[in-house]
Amino acid sequence: MEPGESVELEAWLEEQESFEPPASFVEQANVSDPGIYEAFEENWPDCWERAADLLEWDRPWEDVLDTSSAPRYRWFTGGRLNAAYNCIDRHVEAGRKNRAALRWVGKRGETETYTYGDVKRETEAFAAALRDLGVEEDDIVTLYLPMIPELPIAMLACARIGAPHSVVFAGFSADALATRMESADSEYLVTCDGYYRRGDPLNHKGKADRAVRRIDRDVETVVVDRLGASLPHSLGEAQHDYDDIVDRNRGRTVDPVARDAEDDLFVMYTSGTTGKPKAVRHTTGGYLSHVAWTSHAVLDVKPEDTYWCSADIGWITGHSYIVYGPLALGTTTVIYEETPDYPEKTRIWELIERYDVNVFYTAPTAIRAFMKWGSDYPDRHDLSSLRLLGTVGEAINPKAWKWYYKHVGGESCPIVDTWWQAETGGMMITTLPGVGTMKPGSAGPPLPGIDAQVVDEAGEEVAPGEAGFLTVERPWPGMLRGLAGDEDGRFVSEYWEAYSDPDSDEWTYVPGDGAKIDEDGYITILGRVDDVIPIGDATIGTMEIESAVVGVGGVAEAAVTSAGGDLIVYVSTEQGHTGDAALRNTVVAAIEREIGDVALPDHVVFTPELPKTRSGKIMRRLLEDIATGEELGDISALRNPEIVGELRARLSGDSQSYLESEH
Repeated sequence: MEPGESVELEAWLEEQESFEPPASFVEQANVSDPGIYEAFEENWPDCWERAADLLEWDRPWEDVLDTSSAPRYRWFTGGRLNAAYNCIDRHVEAGRKNRAALRWVGKRGETETYTYGDVKRETEAFAAALRDLGVEEDDIVTLYLPMIPELPIAMLACARIGAPHSVVFAGFSADALATRMESADSEYLVTCDGYYRRGDPLNHKGKADRAVRRIDRDVETVVVDRLGASLPHSLGEAQHDYDDIVDRNRGRTVDPVARDAEDDLFVMYTSGTTGKPKAVRHTTGGYLSHVAWTSHAVLDVKPEDTYWCSADIGWITGHSYIVYGPLALGTTTVIYEETPDYPEKTRIWELIERYDVNVFYTAPTAIRAFMKWGSDYPDRHDLSSLRLLGTVGEAINPKAWKWYYKHVGGESCPIVDTWWQAETGGMMITTLPGVGTMKPGSAGPPLPGIDAQVVDEAGEEVAPGEAGFLTVERPWPGMLRGLAGDEDGRFVSEYWEAYSDPDSDEWTYVPGDGAKIDEDGYITILGRVDDVIPIGDATIGTMEIESAVVGVGGVAEAAVTSAGGDLIVYVSTEQGHTGDAALRNTVVAAIEREIGDVALPDHVVFTPELPKTRSGKIMRRLLEDIATGEELGDISALRNPEIVGELRARLSGDSQSYLESEH
């Protein structure tokens, strides 16, 4: 190619507003018939049987959907199945026991491969060990582990014996762990001695021990020895070494417990507008059907693939698209313990080349980091094994989309920009890569069977191009079934009340996102409209972070927002206190203690006051616009408009009161 041709190609890519999937991809795609949308619509809700048919059932369902207890809808009622059997045993029985199930890459370059036969043996041994410790069907087992193979094995062992698991992200603090265990009435904990952070060993068991001391009940704890001699540890009362109890149970057979389709598979804690974590309940039949179907139709996963989702299993993305979805389809799933730039910025691309990864699913935050580091890192590796790329976690802007398309996908891989939540269980809005045109910046149309709309405050559909509120008008299989311990009715008040008419039994799900829709039905997500912000693969309630900050002596008020993937904490100090380095360090330490290092801020901005409306409400959207440099529009509603210029100066670094964290 001549230099002039290269420049022309770059210009074409920048101007292009839509992209078609390559014919070679369409030919081999799991789903390539455009008629699938009409087929789902004409046969709704029975259309979802094709998702359930991807699984094996101990007893077939009687009804696809039961609306009698709406909005607590019930899916595949009467059916019974076991998630672990569907993710492991049936593949072994089909003669694929030597097929790689898990490929693990540790933080120090360690690698382990577990075949489906290996995973079955490990899962049965740990399931037997859990039973010996007293775990019974419907007991909740808390898993507080980093990205090591024992985490998915523990999840599957719990599923095997019918004990729902509650995975708590390893970066959360002891207080956060204790709060979640107390809320779940969990008496069983699986953790580890420690893990590496950028090469340094960290004591994880110490956090777990502090959490257990806070819990007003006896807790049986299993400890995985991750670090060995790098971090010696001792076991206390009611603490058990993982290897010891697994070794004692090797060779035991543990039959999968048949679970009702509506029995809980797991609970997952996610943030709400009140700041109090919510325990979202996901059930066995509907959830597993949904993630298997979307892994098949959207991620185009095939049994012979090597598939890599770069999320953490501690978040819903890891549950759905590292563990349950890919394993239900019998593929090889990669588990990576370290950050993308350690030990080198080539690490991601080295692993894609080494393992011949076919499908890569990551977050826009990571893609922006890849862009910042430069295209020479992916360009120096053979990424030709890639067939499909995906994004998850937040909206991806067109510039990042096109960079990903060109430098990672070689302009030959479709990109699925997926919108969904912990509450939805699986993907809801995106293109089908073997069917739909891709529009950079827009997630795409609702998936077949999903009735997503964009409405105004009165619940009426907005015109194309206008901003509104995203809603989902009909139930879907992967939906949350409620909130564990929902004494205060948060399930209905937070998700269903705003646009629903209970008298007519018409319920509308409200995700809490702003959006707009174009004339082709493609939806662009504009961000949160409540006080929950995306951080990497997760969402964290602003109130959780702000509560930790205002608990610091000398802090009067705090507001949290995100911009460009960065978490920004604005702090207003009490009279007589100065926003200096010492206070900044105290603020960061308080966040780490109360929530964990997942919520450490990228920026701490001290300000004499926060922008507020005349009624005293903090204008967080304005704070986000200031951080991103967006046009502010009409600020006449502010009672203190002069603070806008002050904040801009401080955020740009013109004031010594602006301090950037070093984490």
